[in-house]
This record gives sequence, C-alpha cells and structure tokens, in this order.
Amino acid sequence: MDHERVKQLVRELLIEIGENPDREGLIKTPHRVAAALEFLTSGYRADMQRLINGAIFTQETNNMVIPRDIEIYSLCEHHVLPFFGRCHIGYISRGKVFGVSKLARLVDMYARRLQLQERLTEQIARAVKDSIDAEGVGVIIEAQHLCMMMRGVEKQNSMMTTSSVLGSFHESIATRNEFLSLISRPRP
Repeated sequence: MDHERVKQLVRELLIEIGENPDREGLIKTPHRVAAALEFLTSGYRADMQRLINGAIFTQETNNMVIPRDIEIYSLCEHHVLPFFGRCHIGYISRGKVFGVSKLARLVDMYARRLQLQERLTEQIARAVKDSIDAEGVGVIIEAQHLCMMMRGVEKQNSMMTTSSVLGSFHESIATRNEFLSLISRPRP
C-alpha cells in the first residue's frame, strides 16, 4: 500500500467534507488513517500457507472440533464502515486437525478485507474444508453492522447471522443440529 498516496487522499477527503487538515487534532490524521487501513485490509496481502505455517496435525479422529466465539472485526464493502461480532467454526476431520490458533488467524485473514458477511462466512468455510480435506464444515457468523446502526435505518440492536455448511454438515441434519446445539451452549 502506498502510504503517501493514501495520506494525500485522506487530506483531500478532510478538505472535501469541510475540515481543516492543518488544525491541531487533524494534522496527523492522514498518517493514522493510512496505518489503520493498512492493518484493516492486511488480509489482501496475507498468504494462507504462511499463515497456517504447517500447523496441521495428524489426528485419527472423526469427532467434531468447534472453536467458537472467535471475535471478528471487518469493514463492509458498501460503506467502508465496521461490522463486528463472533464466528463459530465446526469441522469433522479426515485425519488432519488445525492448530487451534490458526483458525482464528484464518478468520482474521478474510475479515481484514472489504467484505460482505455472507462472503466472509463462505470463504472461511471453504478454506477450512480445502486446507485439511475435512469431511464437513460449518461456519456461523453473528455480527452487528455500523452501516445499519449509525446511518440509514439506525437500528442499534440489529444482528445479522450467516451460515455456511459444507460436506457432512450440509448433507446430514443430525450433524448440522449437533453443531448448532454445541455452539448454543452457555459458556462456563
């Protein structure tokens, strides 16, 4: 990302909305916005193989593995406003499992892009399934969107839920119901 170009664009934007980019509180804003955008869009520059870094392990199990309540923070592609919430992932392996922190990193990689929640959910599910050839995968994201909360319809308590189910999670109602039941349990 060209920081100098982004800084100039932010400065121009500040002028366009009627601000003075030379006033004390805004002098460093173009620099801060450029740094924030670099971080918040770092998923475009991430490499999944480097991210996973070999943390896929042989484990003879066909039980469901569920990391849940993984925080997500992303930017909607329509207004470039944040949406945030929780991601739940379930998968049934075929002899390979992830190092658990790698799933959180995978979520971040896709969330740190301009996104649609629907696409984000599908990308995570597909990446989990393809990376370990999982028998089945389920991903659910529950998120609040500032584009609905701060502007437009201004519905502060709205929550959007999306799901993607692949393989046995799609084909078997019992598998899908087990996943839904396990992620619905209260935390200890």
